[in-house]
Amino acid sequence: MSFSGRRLEEAPISIPNPFTNGHKTPCAFLIAPAEENTLREYDGGSDLHTGITDTNGVVYNYTKSGVRRDREGWEHCISIMLVQPDMYNLINQWDQYLEKFSSAQMWDPLWQSFNEDNHNCYSYTLMFINCVLSMQSKRALSKDEFTQTFILPRVKRASKYTMLCQEISQNHFYIVDSPKRDSREEQSDDDKDGKSKSKSEFVHVA
Repeated sequence: MSFSGRRLEEAPISIPNPFTNGHKTPCAFLIAPAEENTLREYDGGSDLHTGITDTNGVVYNYTKSGVRRDREGWEHCISIMLVQPDMYNLINQWDQYLEKFSSAQMWDPLWQSFNEDNHNCYSYTLMFINCVLSMQSKRALSKDEFTQTFILPRVKRASKYTMLCQEISQNHFYIVDSPKRDSREEQSDDDKDGKSKSKSEFVHVA
């Protein structure tokens, strides 16, 4: 933002960190850099990995070897809360739902192999979300809908945050040429993302 005509003490002193410790975020959809993404980038061109946490922060995620249950390794990721804290009935059954879903034959690599296009970590997580939505008499979410509404805005925010941190770390400051232009572009991006800011945090599986 422009600081013209403002006092330094009125300047913003911090911005929200888009990353969280996934193991401390129960009942959530997680996004993290894939193992092949050695630079751990969220630049839109690097591979990302997805998972679902149980109520204890164990991350269920589908890989070429089947469903993994990770108790570490997701300490720096993007998270999307799927359940509100007051949804006690769903929370009480969440672990049972997740374990039963993950034990299904379709996630057994001996029965069906991992496929990067149509049988991957994203297929696993979105299918679980839709299964829970179905049990709650909610409509299913398409891949494009979920991606545009919930994933892309957060990945873009994470990418901008990472770039900002790198610039400040290297140069101790960051300046853009035209704040007004950037503001208009950001508003345009939000509109393209399905006007995500006008919606709730998630279609809570209530």
